[in-house]
Amino acid sequence: MPGTWHIVLGPYQVAPQGMDYHVEVTLTYGDPGPKYIPAYPPTRAKGRGRDWYRGDCHLHTVYSDGRNLPADVAAGARAAGLDFIVSTDHNTNASHGAWGPYAGDDLLIVTGEEVTTRNGHWLALGTQPGQWVDWRFRARDGVFDRIQQQVHRAGGLCVSAHLYCPWIASEWKFGFEGLDATEVWTGPWGWDDDAAVSTWANLLAAAVREKKRWLPAMGNSDAHNPGNVIGLPHNVVLADDLTKDAVLAGLRAGRSWIAGSAAVELEFTATSAYGRKAGIGERLAAQPGEQVTVRLQVSGVPNGTVRILTDEGQMLQSSLDSTGAGTVTWLTTPQASAFVRAEVRHPLADGTPGHTSMDPGLTFGPMAALTNPIFLGRN
Repeated sequence: MPGTWHIVLGPYQVAPQGMDYHVEVTLTYGDPGPKYIPAYPPTRAKGRGRDWYRGDCHLHTVYSDGRNLPADVAAGARAAGLDFIVSTDHNTNASHGAWGPYAGDDLLIVTGEEVTTRNGHWLALGTQPGQWVDWRFRARDGVFDRIQQQVHRAGGLCVSAHLYCPWIASEWKFGFEGLDATEVWTGPWGWDDDAAVSTWANLLAAAVREKKRWLPAMGNSDAHNPGNVIGLPHNVVLADDLTKDAVLAGLRAGRSWIAGSAAVELEFTATSAYGRKAGIGERLAAQPGEQVTVRLQVSGVPNGTVRILTDEGQMLQSSLDSTGAGTVTWLTTPQASAFVRAEVRHPLADGTPGHTSMDPGLTFGPMAALTNPIFLGRN
């Protein structure tokens, strides 16, 4: 391509004295090829109307640091039983124009970017095809708000990624102001995900106390390579249809829960004494002392552990049998519980269900499913 080419070097850390580097560029040429015409994916697929749709919103290809081709990612998404994916290559829009041939009636593909700064990573989901989001800033530079506004003006979402990732420059340092959601579960479950869920739970309680907007939770695979499992985990979002705008609206509203695989099914509701009903991401308008029945129905987690939690912590723990299916109910009031949320865990490695404790290790098994909250009360 004619013109001036620039090489951007992005080392995570540079010593005060600087660093020596050597860049080697090899140019080859041949007969001119056809003009590049990007094939952007369509913004809608054949949906089922208002329904629950499954999608992984953090995926990489050979267009950044992954080894998967777009064709591999699309095939993996279909094999995982997903309805949609979001392309989030690091700091580039280069893959946007490659996705068109791999979308279809059965798979919605949305363009995006993982904005990979030196103070943490975040996902720009649903950016316009070909839109690039600048990554060259730090938390102390005071420009994060402006960059977020650019994504929002394009109709996209801003989501903090893997808050406690131990790699250099990957831990989240920007705070949570202006974000649309936060990724609390990234790939196979680990201590960093456990810490992220605890941070998110504290943010929920603070939002209730301060009467501010709450931050929905998301979970994604961050799959880069053939050995990574696409859809572990993914989001199950209630959307008006299988379109880019509808899916983003559902995620923004928190009408979603996180599943470790498509084998996990879940239904979580709260019903007032007078018959009013609310689901995930919604508010149940009940009087302070009105009895509320919280109901969780789950399948696909053999010998799993069900947990019901509120702004005060765990309120109920129950075990599933070897079939992996069960239903639990719990009674509360808006006066006692500002919100309710649910977790479903796999058993620990020794087969036990786990328990709340001050032990130094993980006290529950890997997450199988996690819901966003249902809020209780009129305010």
